[in-house]
Amino acid sequence: MSRFTAFLRWLCALALPLVASAALAQASATAPADYALAAGDTVRIQVFQNPDLTLDTRVSESGLITYPLIGAVRLGGLSLGAAEQRIAQALKSGGFLQNPQVTVLLTQVRGHQVSVLGQVGRPGRFALESANTRLSDVLANAGGATPAGDDVVIVTGTREGKPFRQEIDLPAIFLRAHSDADIVLQGGDVVYVHRAPVFYVYGEAQRPGSFRIERGMTVMQALAQAGGPTPRGSQNRLLLHRQQPDGSVQALSPQMGDLVQANDVLYVRESLF
Repeated sequence: MSRFTAFLRWLCALALPLVASAALAQASATAPADYALAAGDTVRIQVFQNPDLTLDTRVSESGLITYPLIGAVRLGGLSLGAAEQRIAQALKSGGFLQNPQVTVLLTQVRGHQVSVLGQVGRPGRFALESANTRLSDVLANAGGATPAGDDVVIVTGTREGKPFRQEIDLPAIFLRAHSDADIVLQGGDVVYVHRAPVFYVYGEAQRPGSFRIERGMTVMQALAQAGGPTPRGSQNRLLLHRQQPDGSVQALSPQMGDLVQANDVLYVRESLF
């Protein structure tokens, strides 16, 4: 093996720890300063000039980690800076180091995450960026609701040890001046955007098919959505099939100003003349 090859191998061996440290620092830098450690988060703890005290560990369900020399330390609920101070104080008060300089890096976020499911641009799990992350922030990270998504968002989770479920009118968050619908989310919450309700048009319509129901949509607007009647059809001879609470279907003769309901089926009949 040539000297040049040996030099390259030595250089790579020297660079790999630096690259790994840079990657960890970048991962920690993505966490905001007020991020509170939670169960499931993975951290790397380093003490300046004490490589034997470097530890990669996971925060337990009870918020604890086990660290060399000092044993169990509670980090759950602490910011990274506060976690550094707690470990440093324990090392100092235990007489192990006089002036320890501790660094805590967040390597993997598992504790403060929410799941976003249903009709959104990018379903998945997302980390809460701060203790005040709201529903609109998480939906924005998930790409927002798709055109097929409902206006009502369902949030489930746990509050004060009890099951939590709330249906939230998404447009109201932005249309009202002081809306409290944009709630603060917590780790473990699930945000679900259901498919928007639809109605159906068939018969002598220009564009028969299924269509999304808009707020306050009337029969006239629904017929216009389907392009109106064909030359053979008549808007005065409409037939509306509507499912009743008991599962039966009722045939109605709707007026143009009647409101459309989910799963209504509008039949455009032929003109008599």
